[in-house]
Amino acid sequence: MATTTPPTAGPAEAGPKSSNMRSLSRAMEVFAELQRAERPQRLSDLARNCGMSLPTTLRILRVLQDFGMVSQKDKSYRIGPAVLPAAKSFLENDPLAVAGRPVLQQLATQTGMSVSLHTRLGFERILVARVQGEAPMQYDLPLGKRLPLTRGAAGKILIAGATDAELEQVVAAAIASGHEEQGFTVKELRSRLPEPGCDYAYSANERVIGVLSVGVALTNREGRANESMALNCPAEATTEEKIKANVPELRRAASRLSELLEGSVY
Repeated sequence: MATTTPPTAGPAEAGPKSSNMRSLSRAMEVFAELQRAERPQRLSDLARNCGMSLPTTLRILRVLQDFGMVSQKDKSYRIGPAVLPAAKSFLENDPLAVAGRPVLQQLATQTGMSVSLHTRLGFERILVARVQGEAPMQYDLPLGKRLPLTRGAAGKILIAGATDAELEQVVAAAIASGHEEQGFTVKELRSRLPEPGCDYAYSANERVIGVLSVGVALTNREGRANESMALNCPAEATTEEKIKANVPELRRAASRLSELLEGSVY
């Protein structure tokens, strides 16, 4: 029986689809910028940070408002209440979050230190779960927070094996999103990363002053490191030597979580 090949979309058909995807991409950029912000953002700031015109940014914000993804008050915009059902669904159903919480709790009990679990999202990382240790951290770090790959042990370990070309992209994105200052270079980033052959990253006073951290990566079935687990402790409650002494326990916990995730669709 002869088969027929479906006709490919011509320019007239591809145009609207391409335009729709571009509009969606721009909306996600604005939404991501609001997620990074520590406080409500004015229209002019959002437009500038996203590299968009004021009318385009305003149209996007109005659509996001219609769906409850964005709220407005006093000419400033912030994340809206519609994200809460999505966050609840993620925390209750995502294999990483569900399997990770008891593993983190056990590690915090064993080490007395706070434990955090992160997943990579583009050129940033997201805090998925966190358990406080005996010496609680003196700063607020809410779940879902967008954090840099360039600072902190949990971020640096995810790019430890990256090529210079990949690190150039990481650096450019970190500057664009405000995680790093203009002039930040690949050479400077390289100086923060662990030495070749070292399977954990260490940080001191990098993202938050007065905090020490060690992090290891979790590898998936394809061998990619998209998640990381870290021990964090106030500097007054530990030393570099003491926190690094817990790396073996951190490795075992990460390995245990990786094994649990192998049986899921994660």
